[in-house]
Amino acid sequence: MAASVRKRGRAGPAVQAAGLCGQWLRRAWQERRLLLLEPRYTLLVAACLCLAEVGITFWVIHRVAYTEIDWKAYMAEVEGVINGTYDYTQLQGDTGPLVYPAGFVYIFMGLYYATGRGTDIRTAQHIFAVLYLATLLLVFLIYHQTCKVPPFVFFFMCCASYRVHSIFVLRLFNDPVAMALLFLSINLLLARRWGWGCCCFSLAVSVKMNVLLFAPGLLFLLLTQFGLRGALPKLGICAVLQVVLGLPFLLENPVGYLSRSFDLGRQFLFRWTVNWRFLPEALFLHRAFHLALLAAHLTLLLLFALCRWHRTGESILSLLKDPSKRKVPPQPLTPNQIVCTLFTSNFIGICFSRSLHYQFYVWYFHTLPYLLWATPARWLTHLLRLLVLGLIELSWNTYPSTSCSSAALHMCHAVILLQLWLGPQPFPKTTQHSKKAH
Repeated sequence: MAASVRKRGRAGPAVQAAGLCGQWLRRAWQERRLLLLEPRYTLLVAACLCLAEVGITFWVIHRVAYTEIDWKAYMAEVEGVINGTYDYTQLQGDTGPLVYPAGFVYIFMGLYYATGRGTDIRTAQHIFAVLYLATLLLVFLIYHQTCKVPPFVFFFMCCASYRVHSIFVLRLFNDPVAMALLFLSINLLLARRWGWGCCCFSLAVSVKMNVLLFAPGLLFLLLTQFGLRGALPKLGICAVLQVVLGLPFLLENPVGYLSRSFDLGRQFLFRWTVNWRFLPEALFLHRAFHLALLAAHLTLLLLFALCRWHRTGESILSLLKDPSKRKVPPQPLTPNQIVCTLFTSNFIGICFSRSLHYQFYVWYFHTLPYLLWATPARWLTHLLRLLVLGLIELSWNTYPSTSCSSAALHMCHAVILLQLWLGPQPFPKTTQHSKKAH
């Protein structure tokens, strides 16, 4: 009898857990519509999508042919470093010279050894599949903290994108590595680990400098939170890490390293452009066109900083002051303020890029749901936002690009920019007068 009682006692917690699990599943089924619409279910939907992605990514690797584009060039470039060449002007692969910073060299040197000197493509694909899943996890954690995007959108953000799967596991570009580090950096910033966040941001820049498109937003956040004096140590972390990573190359040929790895004037080939196909090639290559894009980029960043991000009623120069000495002391930054500023900063840079190539899609692909759903204008319905997502995906999947696909991409970008400007902002407008009233 005693043994029977003990047996029931041991089974009690298991039975209770099973009952709670059953209740939770019944509740989830009863609220299945809310499951797709309420952001509080982000983690649950994300877990299901990540499991589905394991199967999808495995199927893509084993059923879709791998396409060689830059992988052999990457391996040849890092092999030169392994063989003792630290002069960046002497490092090159099949597709041209090495044009990425030192972090790229170290990471792909590790991949060089992990894949049998770059010959084991299947192992490389599996490594990038893990990177893809890790990137999704980091992105879902960001969306969970902002709690703005309905979970049904995440299906279109991962499972439905052919191009992104291709960039990760069929092309093995370095862009996904940089973006994974960038999303890790944003998660650290959301956790208020500003120093570590800046460190990871600098690591991402050291893989590919497109991450610098997020830099204006990061600078604004640092000044808002800490003022100039408090922001300088965080900016120092970014700078020192770049020097430490590039030191072997800087000691050998500093001018060669800086001019190759941070070449802002690099010329792009017209045949690969996704966003400017409708222009004549002569205009696409013209220096005046590049300067006009840069001017438009900087102007729009300034407008957003003045009118949409900085909402205290003081001059924007007040950001240079110590926070405790401002007329309107800043409140702690919310997750949406951090994410909106960074994602918008990057998106403005994308809109005015001199050229977008197919692998550049990952520069902003995972940010699109937030940009469309977090601060929507009233006229932007769910259906219209999904249409914008679909047209962007279609434009990036049109190869070679056409005048129509490029024009459609710019129209979608214009819609997103317009709703970012007109929609409600995560930075509420506060003034000294309203502060005194409280």
